[in-house]
Amino acid sequence: MMIIRRGMAQVKTEDSSIGEYRAQKRDVVQWVDTFRGFCENNKQWLARREFILKNMDAYPTVQPGVSNNSLDKLLSLSMVWANHVFLGCSYPAAVMDKIKVMGEGIIVQDTPVHKTTHKEKCRSQLGGPDDSCAKGARYAPNEPDGRPAGKTSTRIMNQKSGPALQAPAEHQPFFNRLYKAVAWKLVSAGGFGPNLDHFEILCSCVESCKRTLTCVFVPLQDITGLPAGRTQKEGHVCEIRCQTVYMGTGYGRDEAAARAMASKEALKVFQGRKVTVKIARRRYKGRDVEDLMLLDEQPRSQGFPPALSYPFQDESAGDAFL
Repeated sequence: MMIIRRGMAQVKTEDSSIGEYRAQKRDVVQWVDTFRGFCENNKQWLARREFILKNMDAYPTVQPGVSNNSLDKLLSLSMVWANHVFLGCSYPAAVMDKIKVMGEGIIVQDTPVHKTTHKEKCRSQLGGPDDSCAKGARYAPNEPDGRPAGKTSTRIMNQKSGPALQAPAEHQPFFNRLYKAVAWKLVSAGGFGPNLDHFEILCSCVESCKRTLTCVFVPLQDITGLPAGRTQKEGHVCEIRCQTVYMGTGYGRDEAAARAMASKEALKVFQGRKVTVKIARRRYKGRDVEDLMLLDEQPRSQGFPPALSYPFQDESAGDAFL
């Protein structure tokens, strides 16, 4: 029996290397715990924390309380690994090979099973004609909800237009995943700043979560209700949505500049501790409507810019907004 107990003790010691690390380096573990994301549950964080602790030796300059490029890289890779394991996100082959090696030996029980269709796989590798995010979707002003001409709404004709009351709760899980994807992307880019390609960052993060952006463009001269003091009438306005949820509006001399500004405004929302999908009132074609908005925790001193599209409008109410 003594031999059996020794064998069991030895196995327990080998399987609890992270526990021993915690006992020996408690200050390091407490420091690493400060990097836990707001939306990470216990299972996700414990797995990502193990990934960080396991690979710290490969980055000798990573020390508690010291911010440097090695720490940013390690944290970024830990987010990539966690996004792949828990969300099914895919990345370039070189990155996938690296996180596979770094994650060897980490056991996560009951991981989700993610399925990728052949179409999604081809789009992630090559892009495609349906990729409205990469190419920028353009819709005519008389098609505000982005539906192709001739398509009719599936809403019941007498149903009140506007998002359903349960819509925020239905969309929130996706934007929690997007929040984490944006977080590691910005860390790897050195943080949020004016010199980033904001549209590329936002677009790649949305695509990593298996969705696409919708970009609506309208000439500036056709917009009513612009902020006071804006006298410029040349240029374009871009509105960005994802899953019908409004994310940002931008103005620019052309569509590319307007899209870049709208993407920058959208990314600003991700700078807080969390993002929340809410129903809020805003103007659309001269009328107050309820819209789905992605918001941060900061109070707003000004109202929202007027909507360029309204995906919740049913056909019977269409003329009322013209």
